[in-house]
Amino acid sequence: MSPGTGWETAPEMPGSSREEDGAASKNKPDNTAFTQQRLPAWQPFLSAGYVLPAFFLLGLIFIAIGLGLYFTSNNIIEFELDYTGNSPNSSCHHCTRNNTTNCKCTIHFKVDKVLPGPVFMYYKLSNFYQNHRKYGVSRDDDQLNGDLDYLKVPSEYCFPFRLDSQGRPIAPCGAIADSLFNDSFVVYKINSSGVSKVSLNGKGISWWSDYNVKFNNPKSDNGTLEQTFQGTVKPNNWPRPAYELATNPENNGFINEDFIVWMRTAALPTFRKLYRRIDDGMQPGNYSVEISYNYPVLSFNGQKRITFSTISWMGGRNAFLGIAYLVCGSACIVTGIVMFIVYIKYQGQHVFKEE
Repeated sequence: MSPGTGWETAPEMPGSSREEDGAASKNKPDNTAFTQQRLPAWQPFLSAGYVLPAFFLLGLIFIAIGLGLYFTSNNIIEFELDYTGNSPNSSCHHCTRNNTTNCKCTIHFKVDKVLPGPVFMYYKLSNFYQNHRKYGVSRDDDQLNGDLDYLKVPSEYCFPFRLDSQGRPIAPCGAIADSLFNDSFVVYKINSSGVSKVSLNGKGISWWSDYNVKFNNPKSDNGTLEQTFQGTVKPNNWPRPAYELATNPENNGFINEDFIVWMRTAALPTFRKLYRRIDDGMQPGNYSVEISYNYPVLSFNGQKRITFSTISWMGGRNAFLGIAYLVCGSACIVTGIVMFIVYIKYQGQHVFKEE
């Protein structure tokens, strides 16, 4: 016991200090410039002589890019044809009546100047919310990828479009597939000698990754595609099953490109999806579109349009990117001017204080 304290001082264990020194030296980083943070470094000095020219240079670059994108977008030729039929004067108005099936209507239009190929033909829907969460997840990606197990036992996400009233699996299942757009279009060129059909190319209209990776037909060791789908039923609103979507085996079933395009849901309630390409372009003259009117939209106050559009090196017509560059460039120029005025105004005062 130590006198006056009541505590006994513990004797120092032999070798403890040497062990601690050895552990510390073992964990010590190597004496190099990198591990000891002695590498040479450069730090920019943000003076007015560097910052102001940088703002003006970036502003000019952004404005130049914005002008290029904006005028390129405006040079793209694009026009729309509304065929909703909600107006009594519309040629498709008779197709909106109740219980009208297999209805066809024709819209005439005129092309004033040459549209160089390829001309892209879209269908456009308004007030259709494909971005609704329950709608967007109502699908079975394993079934669409050709998995035989999920073909007969669809995912629960497809409810209530998973099984029919008799308990048979629906293929393809889900709300997205059930609401497949099924209007069809035929374009004619009206000449003085008669009417000629415009060739519409439907190959390659879907994303490569969708057609070659995400969507596959179910395969069985023996039997046709129709036999593979035996035991399943078509979606409620489809006129025919998936294995009869087309006669071409490379565009049938789950790999039908119109079906694949529809299954890639849109982010906004007004959207358009690629329908066909006119590879040879369109010459000036009178045209008509024969429409097989099957898809109802008036029940949700929607609209249907056909869009013809040329393209450029930047894609389709969209002025947003050009306007965004112009706004950012203008903001850089204005900021540079304000900073330059402030610098000139207070530079003399700073020099006077130092003196």
